Amino acid sequence: MLTLGFLVEMEAKPGREGEVAEFLKQAKALVDAEPGTIVWYAFQVGPTSFRIFDAFDNEDDRQFHLAGKVRQGLEARADLFDPPPRINPVDLLTYKMP
Repeated sequence: MLTLGFLVEMEAKPGREGEVAEFLKQAKALVDAEPGTIVWYAFQVGPTSFRIFDAFDNEDDRQFHLAGKVRQGLEARADLFDPPPRINPVDLLTYKMP
């Protein structure tokens, strides 16, 4: 059962929105290699606002993902964001999935 997740809030610097969108699209391949990341969504909520939501069965999988290549990529591409991305741990109350 999914019980834990992250909500990552990102604001692209003006003019860098396309690069952020492409970064997130490419990040999917990195997440695909993480069997403990059960759910992963990357989406845009405004002209410069992007989010990631992901979910996990346990804390070990969440911590593995937190230390993984997507976060490393976010840190390496800090030039795309202002302010820096905010990684918010969340506890899932309920959900519906196919």
